[in-house]
Amino acid sequence: MNALPELTRSRCVLLSDFNVRNLAGYLRRDAALSNWDVQETDFGQVMPLLLDATHEVWQRPGDLAVVWTLPQVLQSYEELLDGHGAGLDRILSEVDDFAGLVAGLATRVRTVLVPTWTQDPSSRGLGVLDLRPGGHAHALLRMNQRLADRLAEHSNVFVVDASRWLRLDKDSVSPKHWYFSKTPFGLSVFSQAAQEIRALVDAVEGRAKKLLILDLDNTLWGGIVGDCGWPNIGLGGHDAAGEAYKDFQRALKSLQRRGIILGLVSKNDEKVALEAIDRHPEMVLRRDDFAGWRINWEDKATNILELVRELNLGADAAVFIDDNPAERGRVAAAVPQIFVPSWPTDPLEYRRALEALSCFDTVSISEEDRNRTRSYVAQRRLANERPAVSLREWLTSLDLEVEVRPLSGENLRRVAQLLNKTNQMNLSTRRLTEQELLAWSTQESNRVWAVSVKDRYADHGITGIVSTACSGPDCSIVDFILSCRVFGRDVESVMVCLAVEEAQRRGATRLSATYLKTEKNAPTLEFFEKRSGLVLAEGPPTTFEWPFPKERVVPPHIRVRVVG
Repeated sequence: MNALPELTRSRCVLLSDFNVRNLAGYLRRDAALSNWDVQETDFGQVMPLLLDATHEVWQRPGDLAVVWTLPQVLQSYEELLDGHGAGLDRILSEVDDFAGLVAGLATRVRTVLVPTWTQDPSSRGLGVLDLRPGGHAHALLRMNQRLADRLAEHSNVFVVDASRWLRLDKDSVSPKHWYFSKTPFGLSVFSQAAQEIRALVDAVEGRAKKLLILDLDNTLWGGIVGDCGWPNIGLGGHDAAGEAYKDFQRALKSLQRRGIILGLVSKNDEKVALEAIDRHPEMVLRRDDFAGWRINWEDKATNILELVRELNLGADAAVFIDDNPAERGRVAAAVPQIFVPSWPTDPLEYRRALEALSCFDTVSISEEDRNRTRSYVAQRRLANERPAVSLREWLTSLDLEVEVRPLSGENLRRVAQLLNKTNQMNLSTRRLTEQELLAWSTQESNRVWAVSVKDRYADHGITGIVSTACSGPDCSIVDFILSCRVFGRDVESVMVCLAVEEAQRRGATRLSATYLKTEKNAPTLEFFEKRSGLVLAEGPPTTFEWPFPKERVVPPHIRVRVVG
């Protein structure tokens, strides 16, 4: 097996009109960002650096730029503070100019993060008139809305709400620090900003959490259902704790709707627990809201590992929430890849604790994300049917349909999301922004297909990507990506057919696929070794070749429709 490729260091550039040394310090001490170089620029040089694309700062490619400024970066807003009454139209015009400079930066840097403009929480501005036209707060709200709107069309630019960081600490703004070191914020603000940057990096690099595993008793509801019976659990009603549990479930449902998978691991009698989920009138989450569960009296760490494997996910994609600190400690020690957050003892704090987690942040939300749980529920039903028939009969019964479309503006966002989030069935694990992927695909030698999968239970949407690069007699498979939700149904074979047909169309006599090993993509190697039809070539790196003139045949149980 090949050794893991040597990691290249990523680079984060901080642009600000104030001293961001504390932020840089937090980022450099974050173990999860140990592969990142953090570069501070001289504060007060934001505009020159945004204007000058040839500046030495940009001579080395940047992976992330943070553009954090005070609202006084706009001269018109500073005049407003001084009482000159700058008009809103002029202020917004300057916002547009600033947004244009940030958009220009986004063409030179893979990802840009822009914290919103804030004011000192203790400032009253014009008092009761401050949210009327001419007020400081009114102008700031309009400025931030305009900035977010202007930058929303750039998929690699993210405007984040910095006012939230200031609300968490009464000493978030310090005049003393400003006058002594041009540092406008307290340490807590920079700590929160560093966490936001870390969450963005995790999302961009495909490390966002995908699965939330929950306990039941005193986590989803109050009380022990096996002791008190489902009609008597604490949930909803006019009880403070009952309302809090129901609100917690609403927040979980909201997470699920944006694509986070929910699972259950509980020490309980399965029949009794599922009866509570099915029958209690105040349950927000029902059986089909969960992709899978392990409800028994066995060790929770073992159950979690079994559930993660069943869902074709890595343990590092999971989060575990349990009210019991002993169970949390056991899981954290036994399965260190799983994130186990500390959890409040008071259920009234559950929803707030959940909504404070940044580990589920993602750079985009697609229709496939919103339908993800439905796909897993369909998969669970399929698994229940499968033992009764042979594998071939089971596959035939699925009534599988695969639709193939070339990369286009309509599917670009979802394809880029899949490219950057998928880890297990991923040949090269390269990460590209939407603009980079589109630019690569428009080269004459290259081709990118989006693969959608549908069966009689669910429309799984775009779940696969195949891309090829051909030059003369040589053609290579660059990206070979498939969501874990549709593993093992021979969709992979259809994807190989696409590549073989493209090579033949180009007149190539050699089709190769080079496997780049990562910590998570062993299923890719297994497929190419055992089921792809390609054969292993001699010598490193691990490269497979199609044995021309052999023809590739689409599996008979799959209907393939090529569009465009």
